[in-house]
Amino acid sequence: MRAAARLRRTGLPYLLLLPALLLELLVHLVPMAIGIVMSFKDLTQLFLGNWGAAPWKGLGNYRVTVDFDAPVGATLLHSFFVTCAFSVLTVGLCWLLGTAAALFLQENFRGRGLLRAVFLTPYALPVYAAVITWAFMFQRDNGLVNHVLHDQLHLTDGRPFWLLGDNSFLALLVVAVWKTWPFAFLVVMAALQNIPKDLYEAAALDGAGMVRQIRRITLPSLRPINQVLVLVLFLWSFNDFNTPYVLFGKAAPEAADLLSIHIYQSSFVTWNFGTGSAMSVLLLLFLLVVTAGYLLATSRGRRHADA
Repeated sequence: MRAAARLRRTGLPYLLLLPALLLELLVHLVPMAIGIVMSFKDLTQLFLGNWGAAPWKGLGNYRVTVDFDAPVGATLLHSFFVTCAFSVLTVGLCWLLGTAAALFLQENFRGRGLLRAVFLTPYALPVYAAVITWAFMFQRDNGLVNHVLHDQLHLTDGRPFWLLGDNSFLALLVVAVWKTWPFAFLVVMAALQNIPKDLYEAAALDGAGMVRQIRRITLPSLRPINQVLVLVLFLWSFNDFNTPYVLFGKAAPEAADLLSIHIYQSSFVTWNFGTGSAMSVLLLLFLLVVTAGYLLATSRGRRHADA
């Protein structure tokens, strides 16, 4: 009887977790497995009614995808480089702005609570509403951006197009950083609460200024949090689909052709779901390799620092 009671007591938490695990299986793992199978098929609009009847193509979709001398592979490689540049800049700017704002709001002053609420507003707004607002602001003739830069400050010779051409990358970067940096601010601000105030008081008694306190106390104490934060921001930015889709529509400019929107176009615009699935699988493998390498490098760095 005691063994049965112990089994019920220890097995109850796992039983309660079972519905969530089944839902996770249905929502994530099953579509992922179906996508991998689709990447080996010649799946076009002719087989949408019965995609299981699509002919088996083997590694043909992958060969087309990684043939960088052909149009499909060349455009995918260009999109990959654009996404890498976009992710690096987004992560760097979000971390820098979030950390600076968190450090600034550590001091007690009047209106600090109001500033915290203002800083978190972009993160709280619905993505579609926020990006659509930015799309209106970036309009060439009636947008607020050109009105301020050209009409008020006279910083440009004419009214530039922000949602076309090379400027589209800058517009995409501004919107992505604006809506993402409050997350970095929130994480760093929470992590700063765990740093003992005694360390800063002792450093101040030793003559350390604010800059040296940040270098010697704040940043080393934030290292474990920053390692996770940078990884999360990178994965978010590298997979960002909502921002370019709402900002540019189904056809993003070449300068802002992120992998997420490029895969969407390859699948739902050209109706070549086999090639699009192959691109998705390659993206998944790339992110898995980058994540594993990053975690391995950061874990080694922690061990060396502790030693």
